[in-house]
Amino acid sequence: MLLIERAQKGDLAEILALQYLAYQSEARLFDDPDIPPLKQTLEEVEAEYERGVILKATDDGGAIIGSVRAHRGNGTVYIGKLMVHPDRQRKGIGSALLEAMEREFPGQRYELFTSTRSVGNIRLYQRTGYRAFREEQISGDLCFVYMEKNPKSE
Repeated sequence: MLLIERAQKGDLAEILALQYLAYQSEARLFDDPDIPPLKQTLEEVEAEYERGVILKATDDGGAIIGSVRAHRGNGTVYIGKLMVHPDRQRKGIGSALLEAMEREFPGQRYELFTSTRSVGNIRLYQRTGYRAFREEQISGDLCFVYMEKNPKSE
């Protein structure tokens, strides 16, 4: 059974290890092992923990198999680092994590972003009610699509 709850500070090293594993597929999309999620430090994750909310998804054995982060600012909840263990993807865990994070901040405007090459991520976000509202060229090959969900306008 899947359990989603707030991560504790003691979970952050395991979440960071999962991040390094989960973001390998993104790195392969750009043939770049130095994408920011693969260079993030434990201290940086701890700072995100102090600033917002980090959720974890655990399996029956208590292993962390998914996570998502968010913080609120300027009337928006910024969601990031949605990740699921590669062996557990496409089983509804990512959707469940997104929904759980939205319950942490009910009735808000939610915003997230991903690479335009991450078509699986974009499909997931669209399926859960997010709509693209802006694209931003970051570098030669890297373009982000920003997506939002605003329950107040639905």
